[in-house]
Amino acid sequence: MKPCSISNRPTAHVTIAYLNGTFLPLEEARVSVMDRGFLFGDGVYEVIPVYGGQLFRLAHHLRRLQNSLDAVRIGNPLRDEEWKNILTRLITQNSDSDQAVYLQVTRGVAKRRDHAFPEDTPPTVFAMSTPCPSSAGIDTVTGIRAVTLEDNRWKHCNIKAITLLPNVLLRQEAIDAGTAEAILIKDGFAIEGAASNIFIVTNNIVITPPNGPALLPGITRDLVLELAANNSIPYREADIPVDDLLSADEIWLSSSTREISPVIRLDDITVGAGVPGPLWKRMITLYQDYKEAVRKGKAK
Repeated sequence: MKPCSISNRPTAHVTIAYLNGTFLPLEEARVSVMDRGFLFGDGVYEVIPVYGGQLFRLAHHLRRLQNSLDAVRIGNPLRDEEWKNILTRLITQNSDSDQAVYLQVTRGVAKRRDHAFPEDTPPTVFAMSTPCPSSAGIDTVTGIRAVTLEDNRWKHCNIKAITLLPNVLLRQEAIDAGTAEAILIKDGFAIEGAASNIFIVTNNIVITPPNGPALLPGITRDLVLELAANNSIPYREADIPVDDLLSADEIWLSSSTREISPVIRLDDITVGAGVPGPLWKRMITLYQDYKEAVRKGKAK
């Protein structure tokens, strides 16, 4: 890739993006219509929260990015230190507030449209940063509603691919039903949300499905388990039958931007007492404490 360059620093209201070695205003970023990300959805992505100018769990995100690239056989165009330098520079070019960095790597621009991998095609690398709320906001006060839907996605959901049309349709079906998220059911088990990981609490034990091809290995999910382990909160990774989901004392959904949201109603069933549960309140406090440590540079 060519060395990074940037024009004169724009006014504060202009969002800066990164594209193939250049920092530029987002509205000026252009990708060829022959890019395989545009033609085939042939690429992967990550979303990384930024708190107090600090990239949240960067090493974990870059590890998942590498796993996704390996799975779809795209060479990583950058070393970890290069990614860190680019993303750090990107966030400093944008807001001083909390941000969410989106990065995407596609197989690049080919000379012709062909399903077969092109040879000697450099990947397309794009990143942008957008403002992100400093906390989960309404989700943390009142909880959210969700619906259960049949999981009709492909067999490699552990790859964070940009081909998200099934997830988009499932999420929209949840929104059309007046809820915030769809909890996906496959072969009688709760797998994950359309854009989140899932936890239930039963008898004061936190349970989440184990990692595998059926679900995306979540960075926030893993942090929840880490916080549980470090604070003597009983947990286990296990399949969640639908009956256990429907009878759970608490249900949580987690993602990088949603953080940890308590579900207070699922389909037509009230979850627990219909308010965010006590174990969720303890976990979200631990999570916010961890975020504050990130802001102060005491955690990564």
